[in-house]
Amino acid sequence: MVNFVLIAVCILAGMIFKATKSIHPDAHKGINTWILYLALPAVSFKYLPKVHWTTEMLFPIIATFLTSVFCFFFMMFYSKRKGYSRRSRSTLELVSGYSNTSFLGFPLVSAFYGESLLSIAIICDQTMFFSLSTLGIIAALKGGSQSGNVSAKFILKRLITFPPLVGCIAALVLSQFFDFTLAEPFFDKLAATVSPLALFSVGLQLKFNGWKKLIPQMSMSMLYKLILAPAITLGLAFLFGIKGNIAKITIFESAMPAVLTSSIIAEQFRLNTKLTNLTIGFSIIVGLFTSAIWYYITESIF
Repeated sequence: MVNFVLIAVCILAGMIFKATKSIHPDAHKGINTWILYLALPAVSFKYLPKVHWTTEMLFPIIATFLTSVFCFFFMMFYSKRKGYSRRSRSTLELVSGYSNTSFLGFPLVSAFYGESLLSIAIICDQTMFFSLSTLGIIAALKGGSQSGNVSAKFILKRLITFPPLVGCIAALVLSQFFDFTLAEPFFDKLAATVSPLALFSVGLQLKFNGWKKLIPQMSMSMLYKLILAPAITLGLAFLFGIKGNIAKITIFESAMPAVLTSSIIAEQFRLNTKLTNLTIGFSIIVGLFTSAIWYYITESIF
């Protein structure tokens, strides 16, 4: 309960600083740079070398990717039924199919399950980014003003230059040749900054103006992101016979609110950024409560 309160306090602090205009409007970019280039790679070096790899560890990869794929079909049928444009459909796909598995996922996993299980959350996070960098970019290209085929070179460049993914791969490879025991205190210090800074950054970026007209789209997006996605993951866990902490963390991570990066991509490809930002903001607030519900569900089942 104490950790949950601290999470809310960090987010509210960011919102208050933003409202009082006592901090630069782009301050979150500097904070995000620290998190992406230093803190998140440090998390990989802290936890991934200690992961005991089994066939069950493939489940977070498969389940995280499939929830993004299912979102594509869900939003396709919903958009056709409502007569939405390709731009609106792509926006809904982008903001609904990818979870905030790091900025919110890591702090919440630590709060509910403990830091020792972040190793599973990291796998979910890297898979989510891979899906966002491929399926998400393809959807954005189709719905935005840009046209033409999606360049494999463009997608590959996004993947190999993303610092957390580079850190993840480096941690997995280098740990096979070097002992990082002496460096663990250093990684501990850097990794400890992820939760408070990420949540503060989230608070700085929340926007809520003009939300009433977009209630139907936001509601459908949050229905999938906060309820259907974890329910699908729960069904996959039963289907594949996955139990214990791997099932719990994978389901919990799939129940996270919309990823903040979707807003950046939506702006880059001229999608509906207003819908994206509003959905992100409301999904974070609602997600703090629904994540607690999913925690108790997973604890009672597994």
